[in-house]
Amino acid sequence: MILSMKKFFQLESATGILLLAFASLAIALANSPLQEVYFDFLSLPVSVQIGAFSIHKPLLMWVNDGFMAVFFVLVGLEVKREMLVGAISSYQRAIFPAIGALGGMVIPAAIYALMNQNVPEFQSGWAIPMATDIAFALGVLALLGKRVPFALKIFLLALAIIDDLGAIVVIAIFFSNELSTTALMMAGLAIVALIVLNRLRVTAICAYMVVGIILWASVLKSGVHATLAGVIIGFCVPLKGKNGEKPLEDFEHLLAPWCSFLILPLFAFSNAGVSLAGITWETLSSPLTLGVAVGLLVGKTFGVFSFSWLAVKFGIAKLSEGINFKQILAVSVLCGIGFTMSMFLAGLAFGHEDTDGQLITLARLGILIGSGLSAVLGYYLLRIFTTPLAMKKA
Repeated sequence: MILSMKKFFQLESATGILLLAFASLAIALANSPLQEVYFDFLSLPVSVQIGAFSIHKPLLMWVNDGFMAVFFVLVGLEVKREMLVGAISSYQRAIFPAIGALGGMVIPAAIYALMNQNVPEFQSGWAIPMATDIAFALGVLALLGKRVPFALKIFLLALAIIDDLGAIVVIAIFFSNELSTTALMMAGLAIVALIVLNRLRVTAICAYMVVGIILWASVLKSGVHATLAGVIIGFCVPLKGKNGEKPLEDFEHLLAPWCSFLILPLFAFSNAGVSLAGITWETLSSPLTLGVAVGLLVGKTFGVFSFSWLAVKFGIAKLSEGINFKQILAVSVLCGIGFTMSMFLAGLAFGHEDTDGQLITLARLGILIGSGLSAVLGYYLLRIFTTPLAMKKA
């Protein structure tokens, strides 16, 4: 039993499988006699107070603002590593997935905006179909094992990382509330402290964690979304120490299993619970639901593929050796798996104005439909367009 679990956690697709399992459990609970218990659990008030400073939030918000900030620390670490020594460390490596990612953000947002142009209360959800769930997408890719060319995995990884950068910019610019000057000043001092630690090449992870907690609390109180603190922390951890240590790599290895096997599944469990009671054709055909679903399935596919194809056609980028445009098309479909990132953006878009939760429910329904269809179709196309390893050797 223990050996089987160890083998499971070593699978590349383990995170994707866990996300699917916890999301399915959430949907089942939200539509069962335990529905009230599930939603009451997410509404459970949790408070932290130190002297005059206090944070009072329901459990759901601690997951979305607190635990997801830890996930964004990992995102910051991964983006920094890939920019310095990885898949996007040079112009030649970065330009092809960067152009694809740009198309995968612009076209879905445009499709959503076009479909919801006549419904003012829906228009703030334009960013929801822009996101790609890197864990889920790579999980589906991993199901096909070694038949998927390595260059194709790198393309998807680099594209998803650039996509995350785009989401970070969108969150910073469009999803900040009324700003608190005092809290922003405290956040600024914490950022300066992190930069000093970086310049001195301090390798003690606990130092970044202590200052990072102060930064997170300050950003949370400032009106800027708290997850951005995670990205800043990740970017401030040095790649190398004075004596050859690798603090960024060490911190990444420390956080990766916690994010993959606890934080992301917990987020999926907390946010995927959509009650299907009262769902009608009118609900499914809502411009919000359709805008998200079509934006993910069609917008992501068309955006990533068309921009990638045009980049090669006009000589701006080159197609990596060993992959073809049929495979790029399949990966473009997989990019429509928005799931956790799209759920996160839906909460930011409608969380403050959606008093009865109806808008978030419609958005989540669109995310589940669009992401589910993208996963199934992307897997099917990739299976068709890749050759089994045995046939390659033959």
